[in-house]
Amino acid sequence: MEAPTLFLIILVATMIMILKFKKKSNSDNKLPPGPPGRTIFGNLFDLGSMPHRTLANLKQKYGPVVWLRLGAKNTIVLLNAKSAAELFKNHDLVFVDRFLNEVMKSHDFHKGSIALSPYGPFWRSMKRVMTVQMLVNKKINETTIVRRKCVDDMLMWIEKEANQDKTSSGGIHVARFVFLASFNMLGNLLLSRDLVDPESTEGSEFFSTMLKLMEWSGHPNVADLFPWLKWLDPQGLKRRMNRDLSVALNIVAEFVKERKQSGLKKIDFLEVLLEFEGNGVDEPAKISDHNLNLLILETFLAGSETTSGTIEWAMVELLSKPETMINVKTELNDIVGPRKFEENDIDKCKYLQSVLKETLRLHPPIPFLVPRRAVKDTNFMSYNIPKDTQLFVNVWAIGRDPEHWEEPFSFKPERFIDSKVDYKGQHFELLPFGAGRRICAGIPLAHRMLHLVLGSMLHEFDWEVQDLEASGITDNRERLGVTVRKIVPLKAIPKKVRSII
Repeated sequence: MEAPTLFLIILVATMIMILKFKKKSNSDNKLPPGPPGRTIFGNLFDLGSMPHRTLANLKQKYGPVVWLRLGAKNTIVLLNAKSAAELFKNHDLVFVDRFLNEVMKSHDFHKGSIALSPYGPFWRSMKRVMTVQMLVNKKINETTIVRRKCVDDMLMWIEKEANQDKTSSGGIHVARFVFLASFNMLGNLLLSRDLVDPESTEGSEFFSTMLKLMEWSGHPNVADLFPWLKWLDPQGLKRRMNRDLSVALNIVAEFVKERKQSGLKKIDFLEVLLEFEGNGVDEPAKISDHNLNLLILETFLAGSETTSGTIEWAMVELLSKPETMINVKTELNDIVGPRKFEENDIDKCKYLQSVLKETLRLHPPIPFLVPRRAVKDTNFMSYNIPKDTQLFVNVWAIGRDPEHWEEPFSFKPERFIDSKVDYKGQHFELLPFGAGRRICAGIPLAHRMLHLVLGSMLHEFDWEVQDLEASGITDNRERLGVTVRKIVPLKAIPKKVRSII
């Protein structure tokens, strides 16, 4: 479609919307304060390339609850711990549903996803399966050996890459190896199989397809802001998602088919899903094949990108502050000694825990969490919020709020050494995984994976950079997709300090 024609459609449709809005009386509709917007696009062009940073700066002028209009979407943004606490303590049910983008409706992904499905019987039953049968300490303990094996593979990949004279190019791409290891960890936890190998530049068909899904789902889509354009799909994102999600679902279906035909019982999450039995009244008697495949895909999408991104940011911060790197490596040497770092060492390594808390404070993987939606008109902190308003919790801004943090922009793990603050949803100044009913179900597994990967990387290798600028450390620019990642990936040189085997 020609660009002028598309613009004309947007213009006419938006003017109709504005006229409809003007018919409503605003005399009793006290909205939160916010910046004035343009007639058609609202505040869309005010966000910039890093909206979590832009919106954080609005707090000083407009306060902790800010009103925006993003195209046709009414939006409120929460910018401090007090407003977040009000949401999760007193308004969690009003904002319990998700704001859905068009791409994630492909193949009814939003209906089978735990993160996106409507609040109701299906969501409750699937959340219970995840939190009671799959992602509990007993079940996670049963798969300790799987994570150990995947991390050992990652360490050997890193060593091999470092020995191939890669230091001449400034080092290795740290996040790539963590991503591959995370993907294999999830592959083994879910399906009892490795899925990728770094020897291939593209990886397996499943791996490369999942990368495409992450790209489409994290790409800004004009059809989300102007819903009357969804039938046009002007950027082609829905078409691409339909195509690649179909490929991924077929691959997962083959994995599941192989398991069923083998008759083998394995200690993995697929076995839990296959054995699910609901009451058939207010929850499904069985998980449908389609929803089972979607749940598996969702776990890959949620777990691999967030893990690799967090580890990359932790390494950037540690390499930027040699004294902090020395502190965490000294702790590892004192507690772990010449052996491997194991999961049962995590609770003893208080400084390592503090490093990851501080990383998640400054660099939450999803800076706005997953957007919520008001299911009805409601009063929130003395403001009248209309039904279907989109809600963002800017946890990036909350983690850097000077009202709660001393030197909020400094990386200081020491602040957590004698602190009870954690990221499990009870401390509203630190919410990288959210809170309330829709808190991330994967926190126990993420806690293990993050500490095991980072602790092992730091204990097995000394890390250095030849050139701060070339390594990407001094370039703080970010790109916002599924998660917030560095535009310039971190490159660092690993030097082996102990035997991995």
